[in-house]
Amino acid sequence: MTNHELIHQFKKTRAHSVALCAPLAPEDYNAQPVAFASPPKWHLAHITWFFEEMILKKFDENYVIFNKDFSYLFNSYYQTVGERATRSLRGAMTRPLIEEIYSYRSYVDKHIVALLKSKLSLEIETLVTLGIQHEQQHQELLLTDLKHTFSFNPLHPVYHENFNLVQDTNKADGWLAMPEGIYEIGHQGDGFCFDNELGRHKVFLHEYKLAKGLVTNRDFIAFIVAGGYQEFKYWLDEGWSWVQEENIIAPLYWIQKEGTWFNYTLAGLKPVDLDAILSHVSFYEAQAFATFKNMRLPTEFEWEAASEKFNWGKRWEWTYSAYLPYPNFKIADGAVGEYNGKFMINTMVLRGSSVATSEGHERNTYRNFFHPKYRWQYTGIRLVK
Repeated sequence: MTNHELIHQFKKTRAHSVALCAPLAPEDYNAQPVAFASPPKWHLAHITWFFEEMILKKFDENYVIFNKDFSYLFNSYYQTVGERATRSLRGAMTRPLIEEIYSYRSYVDKHIVALLKSKLSLEIETLVTLGIQHEQQHQELLLTDLKHTFSFNPLHPVYHENFNLVQDTNKADGWLAMPEGIYEIGHQGDGFCFDNELGRHKVFLHEYKLAKGLVTNRDFIAFIVAGGYQEFKYWLDEGWSWVQEENIIAPLYWIQKEGTWFNYTLAGLKPVDLDAILSHVSFYEAQAFATFKNMRLPTEFEWEAASEKFNWGKRWEWTYSAYLPYPNFKIADGAVGEYNGKFMINTMVLRGSSVATSEGHERNTYRNFFHPKYRWQYTGIRLVK
């Protein structure tokens, strides 16, 4: 990639983060009602910290740190870098003001562009590209975290009238038959990928049939009406405990009023569209629904092997695969090595991408991962039989 191309991609990505915050009021930037979702101000600062910490401090010998306290305030989970603020208290940091965060972004942007113009080594290009991909990840998180925060407001605030994001419908139905055989899994080629996609390897798959379309709201309401949340026989033991302890009765953001289901969207409270693709379900719910239908979830290998033969990209799709390393996976040295490998425990893999994923960030080898209980991402279900 040339200097010009990388600078263009960098500027485009940085501008998109700012554009996503355009509808926000000052009061929106700091709210954090739950520990796992970060406020917009923290996202804007953290993705800037990444470029400063991982690139400018290392490769620009004349770089002057914008604010020495920011390394502590906006580090996320990088033990190698040093101490960090408590995750659950990110929203309590009313200072620095959002104006200073935007100044921080402009300052770092100026120095990254100057660095790319003056010298571009393979190491710098690799880290800037990783930083761009990292920022795209946080762009999606910014939207989903913000939606979760807004959902606690009984006024059902509108982020933007064009950001419903859950009204998509399937473009195909029926089943895709996949023959028994040996398939190659994992990233190949010169394009970007995260390290958890590496270690291309062969897997043997028995024949299976994969749904061409995702589970719809109509499908899932049938599960609710049939008492799916009250019948332990559909659930894994841990999932059943989660349902009982959290009093789960429907997908996240669903509200029933006088017998009609509504769901909160970034465009406000809307009636549930029965034909739209289901969203915001946990792995536990996905697995229970599949059991209810006498089917199952695909493994991540089944999903990837068939991915070029069906439409995907509207929802992150739960798989029945634990997040584990591929053969010959190696954790890189230094802080960059903390990006994926240390999370390979107690999480499940999701494949595809979602309506909130930034353009160009999707790949059929992408391995997203979350704990089974989480459902604030745009998650959905594809069945296998």
